[in-house]
Amino acid sequence: MEFKGLRILILVLLAAILPAKAQIAEDDTRTQVADSRFKSLQVKLDGNDYFPPIITLNGDDRIKISFDELSDERSYLRYSVIHCNADWTPSDLVESEYLDGFNYADIVDYKFSIGTLCHYVHYSFSLPNDDIKFLVSGNYLVKIYSEDEPETTLLQARFYVCENAVSVGTSVTSRTDIDYNREHQQVSFVVDTKDYSIRNMYSDIKAYVSQNGRLDNEAFINSPLMVAGKRITYNKDKRLIFEAGNEYRRIETVTQHGISMGVERMEYHHPYYHARLHTDFMRAEESYIYDQTQLGRFTIRSSEANDSDNGAEYIITHFTLDTGGKLESGSIYLEGEFTNHLFTPATMMKYDPSTGLYTADLMLKQGAYNYQYLYVPEGSSKGHSSIDGNKFQTVNEYLVKVYHRDPASRYDRFIGFGIAFSGK
Repeated sequence: MEFKGLRILILVLLAAILPAKAQIAEDDTRTQVADSRFKSLQVKLDGNDYFPPIITLNGDDRIKISFDELSDERSYLRYSVIHCNADWTPSDLVESEYLDGFNYADIVDYKFSIGTLCHYVHYSFSLPNDDIKFLVSGNYLVKIYSEDEPETTLLQARFYVCENAVSVGTSVTSRTDIDYNREHQQVSFVVDTKDYSIRNMYSDIKAYVSQNGRLDNEAFINSPLMVAGKRITYNKDKRLIFEAGNEYRRIETVTQHGISMGVERMEYHHPYYHARLHTDFMRAEESYIYDQTQLGRFTIRSSEANDSDNGAEYIITHFTLDTGGKLESGSIYLEGEFTNHLFTPATMMKYDPSTGLYTADLMLKQGAYNYQYLYVPEGSSKGHSSIDGNKFQTVNEYLVKVYHRDPASRYDRFIGFGIAFSGK
């Protein structure tokens, strides 16, 4: 048993430490990290970590992007920005049509880790800035790369620039068209165009509705229920019905010298600390219990550092799930902002037949993390709340993004958005 445990530990450390590069496909515009040296990618509205990464065109707000590189030395990194359509395919605009300035800039704001066993460099930058300003609204993708290899994207992140030309009144109810206060929640919204001109309100408007930032169950809506004057109503649409899910699970690894929320024990095995979490169990059959969460987000924080950006430690965090046996015809994934809402080999729970448990080991920076377990059937790309259950009372954040494209236009204008919370 000791030899087996040591072998597993070595494999985990090698996976966490050794650089592993995976080229991002040209048509893949999802927020993600391609090189495992880079971790803790965050895309935030500067000054409000709990708001979607949306800024106003020609406004004063900024998008802040930050990440770490596991290294003793600084890398010379640059970034460029791509304008995208509502479906995140690159738009037909040339750079001079959507940007004021050159479409590249050096990342010059960095600091080395202090007092940590894992050495890293923390990088950050904000957009727009003196080098890059946005001329049009829409979806934007920032690509980060080495100045020596501009063709190889190391990591990339999505954000939005909105005109706020229309208002989007958004609401959510558990009294849905398929069940009543049971397992689902249904979104409805009304777009008030005010003085904004739209030639055909039935065909020129499209909307995307997401739940807690998830990608797998995002709804695309391209037709309203009705139009009356300047108001476009989207209601009674089965595409707007979502599994209610359950409150996110929470852990905190804010100290490496004690026990925090969700941590059974903290251990040190050279060269890193390890957080062994309490074993999770299925909650589908349990009664709903309210818990105030970050709605899937994570916050970097160390109680023992003056500055968590470069003073928080990296800890190998061990997740364990007991489902009472192996689930067939599908896989279980960890999901949350810290996984970039992606289903990848790194976030897939592995079944250990010797213990009857699912496990996953991730190298995470100290902080407070929200996560849930999603079951993805074979051949599907959509996760389901089979593990945590669907409780109609669950608090979820629903984001509605509204786009307009006139037939004569060459890009989707992001004209407005609305946010609603279920269970409130």
